[in-house]
Amino acid sequence: MIHRVTLIPGDGVGPEVTAATKEVLEASGAAFDWEWANMGISAQGDQGDYLPERVLESIRRNKVALKGPVTTPVGSGFRSVNVALRRKLGLYACVRPCKSYRGAPSLHEDVDIVIIRENMEDIYCGIEFEKGSSEAARLARLIAETSGESVREDSGMSIKTISETGSRRIVRFAFEYARACQRRKVTAVHKANILKLSDGLFLSAARAVAKEYPDIEFEDRIVDNMCMQLVQRPREFDVVVAPNLYGDLLSDLCAGLIGGLGLAPGANLGDDMAVFEATHGSAPKYAGLNKMNPMAMMLSGAMMLRHLGEKAKADRVEEAIAAVIAEGKSVTYDLKPGAPDTAVTTWQVAEAVIGRLGHS
Repeated sequence: MIHRVTLIPGDGVGPEVTAATKEVLEASGAAFDWEWANMGISAQGDQGDYLPERVLESIRRNKVALKGPVTTPVGSGFRSVNVALRRKLGLYACVRPCKSYRGAPSLHEDVDIVIIRENMEDIYCGIEFEKGSSEAARLARLIAETSGESVREDSGMSIKTISETGSRRIVRFAFEYARACQRRKVTAVHKANILKLSDGLFLSAARAVAKEYPDIEFEDRIVDNMCMQLVQRPREFDVVVAPNLYGDLLSDLCAGLIGGLGLAPGANLGDDMAVFEATHGSAPKYAGLNKMNPMAMMLSGAMMLRHLGEKAKADRVEEAIAAVIAEGKSVTYDLKPGAPDTAVTTWQVAEAVIGRLGHS
């Protein structure tokens, strides 16, 4: 079967890790009809838009995309096109596995955690008011009138929204994922001790949904305590479900437990569409240097293969990557902290993984 997939190279190191992943996926024996599209800084230069409509149309048509990282400016500039893509396509669930591989420099062994992050709500919803604007002043007055609390005039404001509908949907997704993947436990993460009307709503929705899945253990953790417990005892956790911001932070924390973002894949899923991408960003300072670890992107490609029904090929790709990591010879600098001079290039990693696929 030939799979038609939207291929988005991205910018920064995106084109390098995406090209390496494309070669690996094709070497797995799966057949693809790639439809190339682009978004981000490179698309803005070529097409005058950071998120061209043709990209959205391509994904809606093909239902599946493999996406390289895309730059988001820090503190100013345009809003995240990654967030915009997820919201426009209704990709409400972000799945980020964090799994230990033998040979990777890591703090713990045998970590196997999946972060399920709500993608559409929370502080990432993009409802913000600029310091000094008339809108910010109106909101400050409304807050004073309704709550009696004052807001400093020089404040910028961002609105955190958490709905019962969105919370139930992402928690139910987490339980269905756990059941389908034969996972034992779901942990809901929140700050309901302080944010009683937003995170408290998320927690109450999680507890209600958990009652529908008596075969799967359920617990909840306050987010700051969860961070400590993940560092100390990560093997106690299995599937972790969280609102948008906490899910983002926890997935990077868990990546740090297994050797870094170079080994952290991801998927953004909706009811009928899926976009697969590495957890890491575009790292523009490394663009064109051929030194970025492509394995997170390759593992995202393996997740895509499973989504497409190519489980055996996905397993072969992951096994080949694991074998290269375990050998420790053909890996990038991030996996060789003690001997960076012996690190290989992005393309040499791809060649090593393809070589393993040829012998599996």
